[in-house]
Amino acid sequence: MAMQSPTERDAWSGKLGFVLAAAGSAIGLGNIWRFPYMAGEGGGGAFVFIYLVCVLTIGVPVLFAELSIGRATERNPIGAFKKLAPGSWWPALGALGVFTGFAILAFYAVIAGWTVGYFWMALTGTFGPDVDAAASGEIFTSFIGTAGPAVGLTGFFLIVTALVVRRGISGGIERAAKILMPVLLGVLFLLLIRALTLPGAGAGLEYLLRPDLSEVTPTVVVLALGQALFSMSLGMGAMITYGSYFPKKDSLPFAGTAVALADMGIALLAGLVIFPALFSAGLDPSGGPGLVFVVLPTVFAQMPFGGFFATLFFASLAIAALTSTISLMEVVVAYLVDDREWPRKKAATMVAIGCFVLAVPSALSQGANPYLSTFLGETWLDIQNIIWGNYGLSIGAILICLFVGFRWGTDKMLDFVELGGNPLPGRGLFGFMVKFVCPLAIGVVLAFIIVTGQYF
Repeated sequence: MAMQSPTERDAWSGKLGFVLAAAGSAIGLGNIWRFPYMAGEGGGGAFVFIYLVCVLTIGVPVLFAELSIGRATERNPIGAFKKLAPGSWWPALGALGVFTGFAILAFYAVIAGWTVGYFWMALTGTFGPDVDAAASGEIFTSFIGTAGPAVGLTGFFLIVTALVVRRGISGGIERAAKILMPVLLGVLFLLLIRALTLPGAGAGLEYLLRPDLSEVTPTVVVLALGQALFSMSLGMGAMITYGSYFPKKDSLPFAGTAVALADMGIALLAGLVIFPALFSAGLDPSGGPGLVFVVLPTVFAQMPFGGFFATLFFASLAIAALTSTISLMEVVVAYLVDDREWPRKKAATMVAIGCFVLAVPSALSQGANPYLSTFLGETWLDIQNIIWGNYGLSIGAILICLFVGFRWGTDKMLDFVELGGNPLPGRGLFGFMVKFVCPLAIGVVLAFIIVTGQYF
């Protein structure tokens, strides 16, 4: 069978489909689960301010670098580097991206499964008025530590993801994004209205939106930059893959900027929902990773119609997780379809099965299996996040910048960004940022991880 030519590949129907799908990739648990608790630990407004600066100055240039590689080659990450640097070692960078996407999907699906479980508990009234902090903690520990629900919901989430990816770009991923993203936005706005009408909500708004520059430390800066990279799905080839389906005639500067703004906007919207609710309930905003799954159920328990709003919140969390798992799976599926000539349905099915096998130890590591719960002093899920979510993404993003800056050339990158007569304002500045500033900044994040052992 002849290898599929670029003209035969599926593609986005236009800018809207791409923006919604790529924004869905960027908008995930990193925005609604991770951003709020990191903002709480980083001092609120100070962290938010640095995060926004990092997205605009570091995240956006790297985003354009990845999108331009995909647009120039119309290939998955491995095929893209083979085409741009034949006979070199650079395709190994594409392989790193593909495997990073596969490995992240395997542990991300576990947490995504938790969102479905919590949606069901909220829907069935588990978080009643008598649920205090201790009871909420016990519910969470019992839930993630029970093998059946943990493994079963992980499998369920991977099945749903595969069903979307099997249908292709325009008929599956784009169609799902056009439904899921407006629903997500609508649910978050409903929650925002409720949060802002709670007594004492103003204190939460002030905490989130008024930066206290005395809280800005080197650690806060590095954590904010790490959050920007993680939340935008950079460094693992997802945006190379999505860029490979982008129509030549459409404006990539507009679409890429819209994706970045959507990523920031949803993160801020989640914060505007969560922090007013926390302050209204008199709770500590620096609740750590358990902020969403342990602290927020106690907040909903104190609200009138709290069960309804809890259901909406965890539904939004599940939707955000799904839009990201779709993009993670597509990175691997695109490689199998392009380079291995697998039928798309077979590729999506086999990736889901492989991810499930890799995900089971992570699902069991939260208490169901003592050995996996204390493997090398960490849970197996945490180890996977450290290897792939921290080292894998950081190394991948640095090498992509170096490839564009010193091997392919920033002028070629910018030519493909501006393809179709769509100029990118500040063209020269973007080239300078990708070549010098971005790899240095991401290198600082990587050095911070190595030296301090503090992970994202």
